[in-house]
Amino acid sequence: MAGKKKDTSLLHHLIGSRSLVWNLAKNDIKKKFAGSYFGVVWAFVQPVITVLLYWFVFEKGLNSKATDLRTGIEIPFVLWLTAGLVPWFYFQEALNGGTGVLVEYSYLVKKVVFQIDMLPVVKMISALFTHLFFVAFTIVLFICMGYMPDWYALQVVYYSFCMILFATGLVYATSAVTVFFRDMKEVVGILLQIGMWVTPIMWNFETMVQIPGWAIAVLKLNPMYYIVSGYRNALINHIGFWEDMGITVYFWVVTAVILFLGTTVFKRLRPHFADVL
Repeated sequence: MAGKKKDTSLLHHLIGSRSLVWNLAKNDIKKKFAGSYFGVVWAFVQPVITVLLYWFVFEKGLNSKATDLRTGIEIPFVLWLTAGLVPWFYFQEALNGGTGVLVEYSYLVKKVVFQIDMLPVVKMISALFTHLFFVAFTIVLFICMGYMPDWYALQVVYYSFCMILFATGLVYATSAVTVFFRDMKEVVGILLQIGMWVTPIMWNFETMVQIPGWAIAVLKLNPMYYIVSGYRNALINHIGFWEDMGITVYFWVVTAVILFLGTTVFKRLRPHFADVL
């Protein structure tokens, strides 16, 4: 049965199987669009259309505004919107794909010699291909609109790392539970829909006077608030993550707990995956 081999650390498994993980991730994104005429191009087209649609609705339709927090100067709303959507696209794709990864690769889970610990990470890396494209797309967009990124923009690497670890902890838990409770994928989809609106992606709850201070404090407990705000701080506000160590420490404590709980749930349920699948 899968998972009955001598148990070593998850990190040890991943390092030892890094070539296989990389190849599986590349094949995963190709397989997703296999048979379509334009292939992996659709992985990039759909998010671009989404950005344009939201930009048209919120800036042109609702006259939404955005400002640089450091200078107070108004900036194009499309830049503020894109800086928030890019990390959310990754998080959404990674969590949606990772939640069903064990069911999707059930033929590998049933193999005694295969280290199934790597499968959730395969989805993390697969989603990263698209994410890297959109980070580059965002930077080019900023340059084209006259906003040249400075060294603060390097923090995108840091915030991407934060997001990957946070998403990985969640995916280890949700993928394990999905084996026994197939409705988990639908539950995750609903939670992502809610999460998109309680995270300041298309609206800034900090500038809305009708929202009480206690509600804003609660909304900031969402770890994705740290990520989305971090991307904007790196690309727009020119604020370093070290300038607010309180929320930085909070994020890392929450991420460490989720990563520990997620991998623990995965390890506890792992011996039963092959039997159920």
